[in-house]
Amino acid sequence: MASSFLKDVMICLLLGLVTSPIVQASDPDIIVDFIIPPNTNAVDGSTFTFTGIRTLLDTEPPANFKVTKVSMAEFPALNGQSVSLAVLQFPASGTNPPHTHPRSAELLFVVQGSLEVGFVDTTNKLYTQTLQLGDMFVFPKGLVHYQYNSNTTEPATAFSAFGSANAGTVSVPEAVFTTGIDDGILAKSFKTDVATIQKIKAGLAPKPKA
Repeated sequence: MASSFLKDVMICLLLGLVTSPIVQASDPDIIVDFIIPPNTNAVDGSTFTFTGIRTLLDTEPPANFKVTKVSMAEFPALNGQSVSLAVLQFPASGTNPPHTHPRSAELLFVVQGSLEVGFVDTTNKLYTQTLQLGDMFVFPKGLVHYQYNSNTTEPATAFSAFGSANAGTVSVPEAVFTTGIDDGILAKSFKTDVATIQKIKAGLAPKPKA
């Protein structure tokens, strides 16, 4: 009897996982044309317009790597549409550190300069490429990847498209070293000493405002 009960529980758990939105890892389908953003009194063309990228067109390149996101948080009309965008601006020698997007693949399009890019698959194999102006590269969903502007004098810019209104971003350095994981555990994991771990953490700590 107990064995049969456990089997039934396992079947229910497996069915729950198979049908779970987390396992499907994609935005849920909607049964209306669009979702009206909250606190919207009237829906017109402006509801489906985002103007936040205008300011990037007439400004100097940033001093540090900068991401301008156009996801559901910034553009509520994307809710339910399974698309979003980001503008990546790299100063000379700028880097977008290793990170993942748990809910979407990323399609990157270089519109200025060139970029060194790469991702690591689940067998720990690294795939790299040097992208020139007009090139595109896809980072598979959930895999660790990075971008780097190796040019020491010129900036680079790229657009990234996502198949989710909220692709999510998990920064590997920040997730590992700034979330409170015990120094001893990290030292054992990286086969180093606690002093080295603390030095890395200090380097990632937010700089005090002047």
